[in-house]
Amino acid sequence: MKKLRILNAVLKKTKADKIVLGFVIFLLVCAFIILLVEPDITRYSDALWYCYAVFSTIGFGDIVATAFITKVLSVLITIYALFATAVVTGVVVSFYNGVVEAQFKESKEAFLDKLQRLPELSQEELEEIANKAKKWK
Repeated sequence: MKKLRILNAVLKKTKADKIVLGFVIFLLVCAFIILLVEPDITRYSDALWYCYAVFSTIGFGDIVATAFITKVLSVLITIYALFATAVVTGVVVSFYNGVVEAQFKESKEAFLDKLQRLPELSQEELEEIANKAKKWK
């Protein structure tokens, strides 16, 4: 749950949440249009199912687009889904790299601080530094 809140905060901070929200709204509108124009789709849930099959690029084949508008919307859904996935993935990876870099920098600064105070350190602290140095090798 905490990770989900962090992801949500990162998406909001980078404004990527607007891309995700826009995609969901676009998907719901496309499903409604598909419901209106596609003769084989008679329920909104089937239209949503078709949109899911398209944006996930699975294409189950249980519903096949026959109307030209549905085919065009299918292409647009796929392109938007790829774009949204790429942006969200990039934002999350960038955030994660920033966190890892900050932790490394903090750890490195603490280590360098201890090295500068080497004569003042206790035997346990010296052993801790030696163990960290062995791990970094």
